[in-house]
Amino acid sequence: MTPVAVDRQTLERAKLATFAFFGLAGVAFASWASRIADAKNELGLGAGELGATLFAMSVGSVLALPLTGRVVERFGVVRTIRAGMIAAALGAVVVGLGVDTFASRPVVMGGLFLLGVGVGGWDVAMNLEATDVERHLGRAIMPHFHAAFSGGTVLTALLGAGLSWANVPILAHLSVVAVLVTVAGLWALRSCLPHEATAAGATAAHKATTGEKSASAWREPRTLLIGLVVLVAAFTEGTANDWLAVAFHEGHQLPTWAGVLAFATFLTCMTVGRIVGTSLLDKHGRVPVLRVCFTLAIIGSAMVIFGNAWLAFVGAAIWGVGASLGFPVGMSAAADDQARAAARMSVIATIGYAAFLAGPPLLGFLGDHWGVLKSLTVVGAGAILALLIVPVTREPQRAVDHAAEPAQPVG
Repeated sequence: MTPVAVDRQTLERAKLATFAFFGLAGVAFASWASRIADAKNELGLGAGELGATLFAMSVGSVLALPLTGRVVERFGVVRTIRAGMIAAALGAVVVGLGVDTFASRPVVMGGLFLLGVGVGGWDVAMNLEATDVERHLGRAIMPHFHAAFSGGTVLTALLGAGLSWANVPILAHLSVVAVLVTVAGLWALRSCLPHEATAAGATAAHKATTGEKSASAWREPRTLLIGLVVLVAAFTEGTANDWLAVAFHEGHQLPTWAGVLAFATFLTCMTVGRIVGTSLLDKHGRVPVLRVCFTLAIIGSAMVIFGNAWLAFVGAAIWGVGASLGFPVGMSAAADDQARAAARMSVIATIGYAAFLAGPPLLGFLGDHWGVLKSLTVVGAGAILALLIVPVTREPQRAVDHAAEPAQPVG
């Protein structure tokens, strides 16, 4: 991708706008996630039924992923983000109508599907804008963009806990958020990089999704293994997003607002992990940092499952730190070779999003048989798998240095 000259002021405005896109995406997602337990109670759903309902949003997101490249190629990043925001807003309103007005699970699933399509397309397009901003800045900033997403989810989860405690209708909550997010997002779109600056990234994404380059990336062992690391990271994060509040409510017998507060604790610590993670990655490298993260995810999830209520809250915090860096580090590893960055990022993102597709029904099935709390043990099992393959994410220069180290004498 050929860089296009951009003046400093334009670049700074684009950076702030990209932070806004990620933060608002977090708000849009967490507004619904913070009310999942309330919706479950109002609709009278079992764990399996809830998992199947959440599956609709996952399907929408996964279907949007391979199509977004073509949409960006034809209409550009700005229009794609705009369309995603509008679709997500409409989906959120339909979800609220399905819960409060019609008490209809099919209506809720239709709204979640539309919400998933909007958030999925919005996510891919804003990441393309983020990589372009990062390339022009000439330094790593991707974890900070993802921290903005987490920050948006934290504030929204705290708000959701208060609204749940106050018994505010889900429709009113989601409708107000939809309007505010759309207005703020449309304003931020005015500060994106010029169309010429993003067209190269969009074209590369289109080529990746249409098969011109992604076919070879799908046959690269390193790319597939990085995708597996991202899959585990996405599952570790997504499981908490969908099920942590429910697990605290049903497994630890706490009020729904307390479950949302646990969810907010998880998100807060994940945000902190992403903020401080960039300096740790620069100092120690990806492999040691990811090993610590996945180990913390194992410990934290175990504390949530097997500890009492207070230990479970501490575990949610540790789990949040453990889930903080896997996804953004995987995106960075995909871009180690600029010439192949777009194709590899497409493959890795597609594999990672499979966690959001398979996660809800899997946890719902296990929740029906073991209980929601005990079903979370699959998080630790996945993290153990990731620990075995994190060396594939090692930076090229560190990989060279590692290979060049002299063998230690024996004896």
